[in-house]
Amino acid sequence: MKKEYDFSRAKRGSVLPAEKRKTRITIRIDSDILDWFREQVVEAGGGNYQTMMNNALREHVRERKEPIEKTLRRVIREELKKRDAT
Repeated sequence: MKKEYDFSRAKRGSVLPAEKRKTRITIRIDSDILDWFREQVVEAGGGNYQTMMNNALREHVRERKEPIEKTLRRVIREELKKRDAT
């Protein structure tokens, strides 16, 4: 390790820029919900609880937008695939 470093050309901020489709917000989440997502990450052996929360919200929104007939067809296809795989 060097004794001194030259930061004269350094820039403030994160090393990696945030994805363009992501928006930074401040949100209050119940502690038990946050703890559950964090536990899921630990049980999975790693990952990001924020990504898991985003995926859960995305799935919820998708299911709310999807007509019931389309939902039933999707669920039936998934169940048939499971049955055929065993």
